[in-house]
Amino acid sequence: MHRLALVVLLFFFMSVSVFAQSPAAKTPALRPVHTFSIVARDPVTGDMGVAVQSHWFAVGAEVIYGEAGVGVVATQSFIDPAYGPLGLDLMRAGKPAPDALRGLLAADPYADARQVAMLDAQGHVASHTGKNCIAAAGNQVGKDYSTQANIMGKATVWPAMGQAFESVHGDLIDRLMAALEAGQREGGDIRGKQSAAILVVRAKSSGRPWADKIVDLRVDDSDEPIAELKRLVRYHRAYDHMENGDACSTKKDWDCAVREYGEAEKILPEQMEIVFWHAVTLVSSGRVEDSMPLFKRVFAREPVWAELVGRLPAAGLFPDDPKLLARIQAQRP
Repeated sequence: MHRLALVVLLFFFMSVSVFAQSPAAKTPALRPVHTFSIVARDPVTGDMGVAVQSHWFAVGAEVIYGEAGVGVVATQSFIDPAYGPLGLDLMRAGKPAPDALRGLLAADPYADARQVAMLDAQGHVASHTGKNCIAAAGNQVGKDYSTQANIMGKATVWPAMGQAFESVHGDLIDRLMAALEAGQREGGDIRGKQSAAILVVRAKSSGRPWADKIVDLRVDDSDEPIAELKRLVRYHRAYDHMENGDACSTKKDWDCAVREYGEAEKILPEQMEIVFWHAVTLVSSGRVEDSMPLFKRVFAREPVWAELVGRLPAAGLFPDDPKLLARIQAQRP
């Protein structure tokens, strides 16, 4: 069967049959996940992301969806989570985001209560705010993004998010977080704050879904969910460097490993795990003297690491040199 015919059949089946079988097609959805969110694409890398904040528990579990090489979706207001996987299915099959969203809304008897945004890998953006969404509610579509919000304190929330996304420099993660912060500064959800999440996927699929998520973080319950999400993003960036350092260590590329662990430590100097492995890598690269102040700092904060360093030679992760080990362990206070 030709690919176009397959797409048409898939679209027809999903738009009519799947919604007809879903609970949302029988009775109105009564889970009002009122929130503000953004779907966006980095025009340089093609990476795509979605971020959200709400006064609702674990908002990231049902509102945000994404797949590398396909697109991202935010489904909110009187939520039907089916918009996420179905929207991705349709975009994967070749439907541009506007067509995918239009078809799903046409098949949904409660479309007036939905707020949904979709963005596909080609940069097409679509957004819908149903007339029955609780005010203040609305959306703003710009180049490579859409912001949307409902039950906000003010109707300026989603425009402020769009302005932040357009004006802030940095990678896609930075710009998504800036949009969330701008929405909250403008007043955010009239009920307050509880949870937040961010998902960024690559422009193209590698066939390894676990490797195609650039960031996937959730704060399910917090008095300051955006601040907590921002803290987790910082950890994520540091541990990205740690993983790069691990890969370099596996190849015995010690200059690369030292550089990556050092970058991780710059981002998160208070995390002793990072400082410890930076010190270990310095020893492996022959820079023993440079490692000593780091070991001393780690052992002063968390003495248990001094015991762990003695177990590394047997695992092939450290020189089997008793004198060197004794000198390092002597850095304990």
